[in-house]
Amino acid sequence: MSERPVNVLFLCTHNSARSILAEATLNHLGKGRFRAFSAGSSPRDNQQPNPLGLQALKNAGIPTEGLRSKSWDEFAAADAPHMDLVITVCDNAAGEVCPYWPGQPATAHWGYADPSEVEGDEAKKREAFRRTLLAIRRRIDLLINLPPEKLERAVVQQAARDLAHS
Repeated sequence: MSERPVNVLFLCTHNSARSILAEATLNHLGKGRFRAFSAGSSPRDNQQPNPLGLQALKNAGIPTEGLRSKSWDEFAAADAPHMDLVITVCDNAAGEVCPYWPGQPATAHWGYADPSEVEGDEAKKREAFRRTLLAIRRRIDLLINLPPEKLERAVVQQAARDLAHS
């Protein structure tokens, strides 16, 4: 791959929790080799990132400035950045419908249960976001430490899919 960063789009249904956590984490840890974005197939009207997700990021020392929930339509526009890798982060096991991204980027699915669906007191909800962020960070740590030859277009898809089992 050239000196251009690897553009990664994290997709989920509402773009308020898991995809936001992944976007912020990869941008923080990617050291310029990666540029992360997130979007949802059907974000709710006027939806903002989940405050518990933003707090989990802040607690982990990850910047939250500029994070916002958005539709994947923004990334389908002609002037949108080209995506090299699209990763869905919704939970197929829970029967959740994951968005599909058309086109030619490499794709992978990293399923996580939705921490915003956890019931209980605030402490239990905060812990769900913390655990989800840790799980996302484990995979992102592996992704960003792949050798450059693993980031070539021909192998990035298989590498990202292999990380789903990590």
